[in-house]
Amino acid sequence: MQDSLTFDRPLVEKYDRPGPRYTSYPTAPQFHAAFAEDEYRAAAERSHRQETPKPLSVYVHIPFCHSLCYYCACNKIITHNTERAAAYLDWLKREIELQAALFDDDRRLTQLHLGGGTPTYLSNAQLGELMAALEDAFHFAPLEAREFSLEVDPRTVTPAQIHELRALGFNRLSFGVQDFDPDVQQAVNRVQSEAQVVELVAAAREAGFRSVSVDLIYGLPLQTVASFDATLDKIIALRPDRIAAYSYAHLPELFKAQRLIRPEDMPPPERKLELLELTIRRLTEAGYVYIGMDHFALPEDELSRAREDGTLQRNFQGYSTQADCDMIGLGITAIGKVGDSYSQNVKDTAQYQARLEAGRLPVMRGYRLSDDDRLRRDVIHALMCHGAVDFAEIGARYGIDFRTYFAEPLETLTEMQEDGLIALTSDRLEVLPAGRLMMRNVAMAFDAYLAAGQGRYSRTV
Repeated sequence: MQDSLTFDRPLVEKYDRPGPRYTSYPTAPQFHAAFAEDEYRAAAERSHRQETPKPLSVYVHIPFCHSLCYYCACNKIITHNTERAAAYLDWLKREIELQAALFDDDRRLTQLHLGGGTPTYLSNAQLGELMAALEDAFHFAPLEAREFSLEVDPRTVTPAQIHELRALGFNRLSFGVQDFDPDVQQAVNRVQSEAQVVELVAAAREAGFRSVSVDLIYGLPLQTVASFDATLDKIIALRPDRIAAYSYAHLPELFKAQRLIRPEDMPPPERKLELLELTIRRLTEAGYVYIGMDHFALPEDELSRAREDGTLQRNFQGYSTQADCDMIGLGITAIGKVGDSYSQNVKDTAQYQARLEAGRLPVMRGYRLSDDDRLRRDVIHALMCHGAVDFAEIGARYGIDFRTYFAEPLETLTEMQEDGLIALTSDRLEVLPAGRLMMRNVAMAFDAYLAAGQGRYSRTV
């Protein structure tokens, strides 16, 4: 993949249009209710019959939060009633048992991620119960081969608790910072001090976490170039191993919480591009490597090394260093990828509880990939992770002539080639420095479902 990154404002504006993030292909709008528990069990059985069964990855969704962040579009439950979380943990344990019964004991669990909501809504004692249940049910990989991470709201933990999380087996943390500016924090109802974050990052390093990540959001209400530059100063001084800088998608017609943001506080559209350009310049000047999409990492971080040696992966949690895994989703709304299928759990706790009390998996919908889906998924994965597609390699893997099979998509890339975003030869497609921000646009050319107009997506830049 090209190491450099070019920000060309006219080209960015030209190609900034709605499109999938491609954490999966096909994307979630293709999931359907005809795919249910029986189909999921069959997919798990097929995954065992592979010549070399894949290792396992587990995602656990913890939906609870103490307060509402107005920008948030995640599935969450705002409550101070901690008994709800205790009951939810009991249901999670039942789902863990049902899921584990589908997978052979020799399938090693190498990757674990807790997302939300707020995973640290659970007490460390409850998180310990969850980890014990997972370890009893699955075959954990050796310590050095594990990538066990969780998202942390800095307002919910102390430095001592950070050390306890490390003792529970987590070796990666992601702190949700978003912005340090007090006015911006008030506008989105997420107030936390810089001192809190500094203290927690220091504790994570003392505790021996292998990777510390910080999440930022640009395009929030009241953000200016000057205010976000000040936030970037503070983040760069912290020197986290990874930084995720997400573009805020303001869709109040879809997400009720966003209606609490005052329209007059929203920055003009051109401000977001100014903030993106600033972020790229500041972080790359500070020595961070642009991994792709929203992700930056220090050169010595595992993500940077995986990008360099061609082993970078992408899944529902974003970029990863782990080999392609079968991913098991646990909890409400959790998404999984097992064998040749995707699946998603039910969306509310009442349905979740009812399914589990009946001894059933809480699968609500899913999708089984066709041969064409798998082919296009590999092409899109190659673009998103490696910035290039080798036509002969893909052709040999699927028994096709690449240029013939994808004649129409390749024709649609002519304009991007003329704009200097890609290099297209007889045997290879490569994303150039000017096109790295528009990687999703390049991938969209190979998406067979976009023409149908299904799905509503964030903008690509």
